[in-house]
Amino acid sequence: MHQESGSTKPPRTMLELLIRQRRQTFEEFVEYAETFAREHAEPGTLSVRHLQRLAAGRRPDGKPLGPVRPATARLLERIFDMGIGELLAPPALAKQEDDSSVELRQMLNASRRVDSRVVELLHEQLAAIRRLDRQMGALVAHDEVRVKVEQVSRLMSHSLAPDVRAQLAVLMAELSTLAGWQALDLGNVVASWQYYERGRVAATESANAAFEAHVIAEQAFVLLDVGRTADAVELLSAVRVKAKNSAPPLLRSWLAAAHGEALAASGQKGESLRAFDKAAALLPCETMNADGPYVVLDPVHLARWRGHALARFADPDAVDVLTGALEQLDSSFTRAETALRVDLANALVAIGEPREACRQASRAGELAAEIGSVRQQRRMRDLTGAIA
Repeated sequence: MHQESGSTKPPRTMLELLIRQRRQTFEEFVEYAETFAREHAEPGTLSVRHLQRLAAGRRPDGKPLGPVRPATARLLERIFDMGIGELLAPPALAKQEDDSSVELRQMLNASRRVDSRVVELLHEQLAAIRRLDRQMGALVAHDEVRVKVEQVSRLMSHSLAPDVRAQLAVLMAELSTLAGWQALDLGNVVASWQYYERGRVAATESANAAFEAHVIAEQAFVLLDVGRTADAVELLSAVRVKAKNSAPPLLRSWLAAAHGEALAASGQKGESLRAFDKAAALLPCETMNADGPYVVLDPVHLARWRGHALARFADPDAVDVLTGALEQLDSSFTRAETALRVDLANALVAIGEPREACRQASRAGELAAEIGSVRQQRRMRDLTGAIA
């Protein structure tokens, strides 16, 4: 049974009161506590049943609680910045009457402790999640990203230091972009759009136009998935123009490739290929951009994108382009490999190679199932009809 944050029953302990102030159910708080423990190297654990007993201040039979395990007590104390004795005591009347100010002070205090090193640590955690996402897919990594989005959002909204707030805004934009892409891959276009909207707001506050351009460009892929192809083309064209003189070369190359994919979806072959030619011309030798938004683009990934466009037009060159990209693709990019094999199967069907198309489709189907990619599974269903 879920403990709702809006319960009308008076809280029995300070712990229960504080969880209500967080607008979390017991299940949601346990999930947050597990993530907090991992991130802060705390050995304490907490189950929903255990939390219910602690929040009640008594055992199910009405007897007093026994001693709390030291590791669990320390975990709760670190989360709430309050001693375990106070957490398990009945809330003081004055504190009950001033719930909102208690919560605000807690968040202001937490955000005040954020400095450049904390932001750096959060970026390191994001990098680890990205590595997990690209290899294992959103099925494994999406929950971690959702928790991190909410964590950073709360810190940012209570941060008073302009420089720290700007750094958190950049992080929020990057996290929201990843969450949006994952939601799109999981087939949830509404959630995907909402994450990108949050990312756009954060990117605007970061005062870095490159991050805003990246979020908007990725949001265009939601438009492609819901059939608003012309809108996606228009949006990407506008972003490219706006970023022409301000974005770093790697991002401008990526934007051109994204525009090329949208143009391919709209059936504009010549314009699409010209966009990919421009992307290749802009692509720098150094394809890591530490100061700008995170994009994955190198000659292999650019070939993969171009091959996708060629496959849309049933161009015979698509098979060679995609095969070359597949041979050179880093094996850790599982989602990318899945999409590439679907494209290759489509290209093979177009040149009359159904047997090899079936082999590529079969492998793509296995990978899509492993990572839970609803987006690629949907493409696989369309492909199966074409092969048959």
